Amino acid sequence: MHVLVTGGAGFIGSHAALRLLEDNHRVTIVDNLSRGNLGAVQKLQQLFPEPDRLQFILADLGDSTAVDHLFSSNAIDAVMHFAAVAYVGESMEEPLRYYKNITSNTLILLEAMKKYDVKKLIYSSTCATYGEPEKMPITEETPQKPINPYGKAKKMSEDMIKDYARTTDLAATILRYFNVIGSDPEGRLGEAPRPELRHHGRISGACFDAAMKVIPGLQVKGTDYETKDGTCVRDYIHVTDLVDAHVKALEKLKPSKVSIYNVGTGQGKSVKEFVDACKAATGVNISVTYLDRRPGDYAEVWSDPTKINNELNWSAKYVDLTETLAMSWKWQQAHPNGYHPVAL
Repeated sequence: MHVLVTGGAGFIGSHAALRLLEDNHRVTIVDNLSRGNLGAVQKLQQLFPEPDRLQFILADLGDSTAVDHLFSSNAIDAVMHFAAVAYVGESMEEPLRYYKNITSNTLILLEAMKKYDVKKLIYSSTCATYGEPEKMPITEETPQKPINPYGKAKKMSEDMIKDYARTTDLAATILRYFNVIGSDPEGRLGEAPRPELRHHGRISGACFDAAMKVIPGLQVKGTDYETKDGTCVRDYIHVTDLVDAHVKALEKLKPSKVSIYNVGTGQGKSVKEFVDACKAATGVNISVTYLDRRPGDYAEVWSDPTKINNELNWSAKYVDLTETLAMSWKWQQAHPNGYHPVAL
């Protein structure tokens, strides 16, 4: 298939593009590089130099003219839609940015898919659409009550996809991710957030920054949650496992049907447990400072992956936190500056 990967220069999108290329699909990446890394795209181009395997288009999904041109000049078979701003804290500070970037841009993408008769979609959603459920673990039937603009914008996009599919033969799968960590086990790709976004980023990035002395230590936000040790509990999913779920979902798409799956390990780990695993993976006794809660955060979130296990024959393979973090740490050490900045 010819698969359009939106946000394919980002952490998850680049790993998805890698897997699709390995599976002999053609890939077109569209990314505005506001959060992604051109270096990740260039690494993919080095790995797959054959003509017509991989195309990169610098464009913003909010630009409907550019999106229309992308679809009119390429025969796209399926779309994996990753492109999104994705920080809970930032969404509390800049809500309109999140509704525009996530909800409005998804609408523009769906309109282009409709116009050019592209009928296969895998949508990157989030457990943030559930908000703070009354009971754990989270199933796909857990009520969606998002408590921050990030989760609300993603839920709106989900609703648009479901409503659109009811009136057409769109074949779509919505994947609700839990907390994504890790990197390519072969060390070809990794996670390299922009330096100016570090304070919003994933805990794994902060752990590695502290281990490499980029920052003086790790700040843990919130120690008074009603959890086993007072810190937040999350379900940490390896990016390679997550990408495998996308590929299995792509293979099982059915016309006029929207399938929804939680993608997680089914195991909740506390932030304190995560920090201990990071110390073990890096061999560095990271300094930890405990602070007040972060606005918009919830106490505990972990998944029940039974549905995706049964229907897509998918389960997480990388469930040892220390092992997963050790893979990422190896990439971080080899790429202390992330993907070297490269001129367009």
